[in-house]
Amino acid sequence: MLKYLWDPANAITMSGILFSSVSLFFAVLGRLELAVAVALWAVLADHLDGVVATRTKDRDQSVAKMGKSLDGFGDILYGGVVPAVIVMQVGHASLVGAPTATVLLIAAATRLSYFANFGRSPDGRFLGVPLSYDVPLMAIVFLARPLLPDELFVTFTLGIFLALAGLHVASIRVPSPNTEMYVAISIFAIVASTTLASRGLN
Repeated sequence: MLKYLWDPANAITMSGILFSSVSLFFAVLGRLELAVAVALWAVLADHLDGVVATRTKDRDQSVAKMGKSLDGFGDILYGGVVPAVIVMQVGHASLVGAPTATVLLIAAATRLSYFANFGRSPDGRFLGVPLSYDVPLMAIVFLARPLLPDELFVTFTLGIFLALAGLHVASIRVPSPNTEMYVAISIFAIVASTTLASRGLN
């Protein structure tokens, strides 16, 4: 089964899973800025693997099928598990933090299950906010952290991600990102990752 990882797109997907693993390691250690910084690279991998997959000529169908499954696991890791663990750490495993993380995970699993079975709407839009928004939003929250008192930061973070969990499964239609948006997200991810990593190492 490891032969399927030699495919360029699948190798990129797997690198995203590895970034998620490293992010979880830092999150468990309480190095949250570093956790978010690394998670942003999982987001970049998720954006890049689809581009590479569509541009790979004569891609075997079995390889593509394996890649689709890998992509789903990668999505639940960086879009669900990583944010949930960070939320738990921000909430100090409190009576509010743990339920918020649980609701986020349930919403992520529901969102991905729906997408895996029904895909996008006929007009190419997503139903519900995609999980790829979670880590960039988490990065924005952590970039703003020095501006907020600790208690307000905790309340702010938990409130945002509780609301985001609802938006993941809400009956709203979200346009698919175009090329310009992918470029903007990629630039933001690199800049935010560098900033948060520098802050986390100091």
